[in-house]
Amino acid sequence: MADIPASHEAPLALHCVICGTPLGGPVSLLFRLFGVGRSFRNPNLCSRCNTHVAEGDVKNLTVLFADLSGFTLLTGAEGAGRAFEVADAFLRMSTAALVRHGAYIDKYVGDAVMALFNAPITFEDHAARAVASAVEIHEGCQELESRFQRPVRSSIGIAAGSARVGRLGSEDARDVTAIGQSVNLAARLQAAASAGQTVLAHEVYQQVTALLPDVPPEAVTLKGFPEPVQVHRLPSGTKLKKGGPRISPYFERRHGAFTVGPLLLSLLGAPCAAAAFLGSSAVALGLGSLLGASAGAFFDDWRIRIPLLMFAGLGTVANIYALWYARRVRAGFLAHGRALAPSFGERMRKWLVVAAAMVTVFAMALEVFAHHFLMHHPGP
Repeated sequence: MADIPASHEAPLALHCVICGTPLGGPVSLLFRLFGVGRSFRNPNLCSRCNTHVAEGDVKNLTVLFADLSGFTLLTGAEGAGRAFEVADAFLRMSTAALVRHGAYIDKYVGDAVMALFNAPITFEDHAARAVASAVEIHEGCQELESRFQRPVRSSIGIAAGSARVGRLGSEDARDVTAIGQSVNLAARLQAAASAGQTVLAHEVYQQVTALLPDVPPEAVTLKGFPEPVQVHRLPSGTKLKKGGPRISPYFERRHGAFTVGPLLLSLLGAPCAAAAFLGSSAVALGLGSLLGASAGAFFDDWRIRIPLLMFAGLGTVANIYALWYARRVRAGFLAHGRALAPSFGERMRKWLVVAAAMVTVFAMALEVFAHHFLMHHPGP
């Protein structure tokens, strides 16, 4: 799976749009030292928040397939080198348009791109964002025609519905994709679209009727679907009416360039701060703190006991603070009608972290009580 092509046209957020981790500026260098940078699927996400999708879950999505039309003829007529140049420019331009509207790039397949809307960045108007992206891709193709002095057109299919998103076939977080009827439908609609057209599933069109001219439905027979499917075919040159989705609602600079919360969430391996759950390294830190607090009881030398208790206390405080910060972030998303559903693995890690913190605090209190009791009530 290829990485997302870099594009100077795609706006870049200064912070991860989910957890707030700095992605730009001097502070981001600190996070890069710990392997936390921009996601290769959407550069406005941090690489940690990618793992929320990799965990796997059933989500309500809008799926978009965009394909460069006439690529086979182009390769035969002008050679592989020229075809590669055109396809690369097309994918860069399409990626920039998709990223501007908050899409998650699922994969590139030759000269085609598949993108998901509403996972992991959630939007109530995800269908409108997909359609707006399609309009921009067609407009971008016109610019590429002027650049290459040859026809450059795209065929696009868009469908919506539930799909299972997660790792498939490996444990690598890069091998993430979506599987569901909406994905199959979007792929078939793209195949049914002519050059310069966007074909929408009826469910998608119903959500964006206020943004589009009146387009009558038509029934098409698609491979793999036993009954004709009702679709709406947007002709070449279709424009959105005023009132469409904002392109970049989350690129505003946040107040405060650095906070401890995102740093702790990143270092502790939080898969998704907005879901308010900590990662596997937070579990390891919690268990280590618990062992540190418990091990103190087996050493009489204060030079060993005190550092162990200090480690236990700092580890517990770090976990509790990061968990509190994540809950605060999620509350902010809920207030704006946006939230991410946690996976089963994230819920289990959260409770392991909480349980380890509670037991650690109890062990430390017991140690302090025992020390105080023994000092004031020495044995005979």
